Amino acid sequence: MTTEPPGPPHESTPPVPPAPSPPAPSGPVSPVSEVKFTRAAALWSSLIVGFLILTILLIFIAQNTDSTPFAFLGWRWSLPLGVAILMAAVSGGLVTVLAGAARIFQLRRAAKKNLKAARNN
Repeated sequence: MTTEPPGPPHESTPPVPPAPSPPAPSGPVSPVSEVKFTRAAALWSSLIVGFLILTILLIFIAQNTDSTPFAFLGWRWSLPLGVAILMAAVSGGLVTVLAGAARIFQLRRAAKKNLKAARNN
């Protein structure tokens, strides 16, 4: 009895010689530059995150469909709870965008004044 593992029968093929290694570079070797993070990559990442948030919001709205009464400054209406919370979040985001836009406008106006003053000197 032999202790050889079962397998295909032995064939009489010559052994394959190892592949030749590439020649060593002469002189200093520069490291491979990494791929930089681009605007397109940032846009792609933002889109993926946005779609994930949108999916979560849609699930939230679909699960909170009970109509709830609301009152604001004498107005009275009823909306599904999920829609009302989404509207509140969007309104808060718009207020934030308006405040940021006002600040950007203010900074640009100040930068233009400083640039004109620097050119006149």
